[in-house]
Amino acid sequence: MKYKLAIFDLDGTVLNTIGGLAHAVNEVRKMNGLEPQSSELVASMIGNGTRNLIKRSLKLDNRADLEEKFFQDYSKFYTENCNYDTFPYDGINEMLIKLNEAGIKCAVVTNKPDKPAKILIKEHFDGLIKEVHGNVPGIPVKPDPTFVFETMKNQGVLPEETVFIGDSEVDIKTAIAAGIRPISVDWGFKTHEFLQENGAEVICSDPDSLLSIILED
Repeated sequence: MKYKLAIFDLDGTVLNTIGGLAHAVNEVRKMNGLEPQSSELVASMIGNGTRNLIKRSLKLDNRADLEEKFFQDYSKFYTENCNYDTFPYDGINEMLIKLNEAGIKCAVVTNKPDKPAKILIKEHFDGLIKEVHGNVPGIPVKPDPTFVFETMKNQGVLPEETVFIGDSEVDIKTAIAAGIRPISVDWGFKTHEFLQENGAEVICSDPDSLLSIILED
């Protein structure tokens, strides 16, 4: 068995968070006198951290002047309501259990703010995912590989013993920047075609096929 560490993205990879994210965006839009946006539109704006999600949402209204207030309102609201309409994708828990049983360590590196990331992982995957890194002030977001390097160091594994799993082009770039293998999944926020167009070489459509790749390589 080649891999000793599997690092996962969070939103769109292990957890379906779009309902909660869209809810938070639209509640804060309402607070600021703006019209709601569809879940599909919000999903298309996710991937580079909260600040960029907010910028993209407000750009459609030409309201960049609201960015800082929106950011503060959103950060507070989402932290308090991060588990709203949020759940693991089918088969994820079973896959994580099997990876743990096989001696493969599991971790999460996400651009979601660190506090809600840790809340959600504890709520849904307590004991299955050993290390979680969300965005913290002063540390660049993915595709910067800083937290990937830290996770590998903390878990005592080499790049060639690590695989990074995610649902977006940001995750592919993160893995490449860290010198580890990327595996893409198409059950999240980006389509199979989009991932192919953005350099994905391996795309899984269900957790069982992902598990097979991690265990058999």
